[in-house]
Amino acid sequence: MDGSLAYRIGLCAMFAFAALTFPILLRIPAPYGRHRRPGFGPEIGARLGWVLMESPSVWLFAAVFARGPHAGEAVPLLLLGLWELHYLQRTFVFPLLMRGGGRKPLLTVALAFGFNLLNAWLNATAIAWGRFAPARLAEPSFLLGVLLFAGGFGLNVWSDAILRRLRAPGETGYKIPRGGLFRLVTSPNYLGEIVEWAGFALAACTLPSLAFALFTFANLAPRAWAHHRWYRERFPDYPPERRALIPGLL
Repeated sequence: MDGSLAYRIGLCAMFAFAALTFPILLRIPAPYGRHRRPGFGPEIGARLGWVLMESPSVWLFAAVFARGPHAGEAVPLLLLGLWELHYLQRTFVFPLLMRGGGRKPLLTVALAFGFNLLNAWLNATAIAWGRFAPARLAEPSFLLGVLLFAGGFGLNVWSDAILRRLRAPGETGYKIPRGGLFRLVTSPNYLGEIVEWAGFALAACTLPSLAFALFTFANLAPRAWAHHRWYRERFPDYPPERRALIPGLL
């Protein structure tokens, strides 16, 4: 199945999305959150939007994975666990804990939903139809990938929690985040997610996981830089030593 024409076309599309997304988002920040602005059509509640657009990564990945001939083997099962850990948190826990009554354009929700359909199908297919020797569990690249995933996941969740605590219940508006890795960069939550999927790609060692890691960077790095500019424009006391995404570099 992972050698089918549809699979190859989908994989090419994933790499193309990464290549196109980066320059587009450098010029046009995705219109939600602090970059929300009119002109992008009807909107829906941010909580509902997150659940809808991320949900294929939970149910479709699991459904495709379950049909794979190697689904019951140790390496695929561990990769399944990592994937679902992230997406159960992102699809259900993250929206539930959100503060404020933000809204998202239905267009961005629909685009993300479509991307997640493709991404979940490709990655589940590559893992559950792939061949992973049990010895892969002890290989340094696999162990490093799992550690990077765990560290990135922890940084992402921790940073999101710091952002939530900036607002009291019912409060709106933005403040300068402080603490954690916010001491060094504007968007440690995005840095954590980039590290997560780079680690997953290292552990899985498949083309879809590489395409997704590249797309994650292409999607989140421009947003981190847009956030950085936004804070500097609105807060004269914004810490000058902070970088946008990578401590001491970018």
